[in-house]
Amino acid sequence: MKIASTVFATTLAATLLTASGGAFAQTAGPMRETLMERFFRGQTHAAGTFRAINGTRRDLDIALRGTVTKTGLTLREDIRYADGAKERKTWRFVRTGPTTYSGTREDVIGGTTVRVDGNVVRFNYLVDLDPGPKQDLYRFFDTLTFARDGKTMTNTAVVWKTILPVARVKIDFRK
Repeated sequence: MKIASTVFATTLAATLLTASGGAFAQTAGPMRETLMERFFRGQTHAAGTFRAINGTRRDLDIALRGTVTKTGLTLREDIRYADGAKERKTWRFVRTGPTTYSGTREDVIGGTTVRVDGNVVRFNYLVDLDPGPKQDLYRFFDTLTFARDGKTMTNTAVVWKTILPVARVKIDFRK
């Protein structure tokens, strides 16, 4: 289901930003690597559940591959659902300030701004789940919490269709 994939991607983006914990160094030269970039460099794994108000439930496992760039982080997500379906999504996060990132993904309309506040990251974005001539728009609201152990993060997301919440996602990340 495309909603589950999109929810996961949203969750992932928020998680990435949560890891930074606002620990950016502002310098005239290149920015130092942040906790977020250290956490997601290389391989990371995640498992979670998507639950919609119509009773749909999808369990998923995610293998992530993070590559640190000069401007931020590129994160490839290989998502495998319990029913055997697979998807690949790629987030590109560019640091725009000490506690902000700009995020894009192939199915996100207009991108997103990610805001880091301590160990919590929040962002929202719009996805068209029917990219044909008729739009089917959903807004994802993600909150990511980075654990102090430096090895785990939790992402919770609420998915809205117009004015109604229609799904929830919870994903646990581990290094």
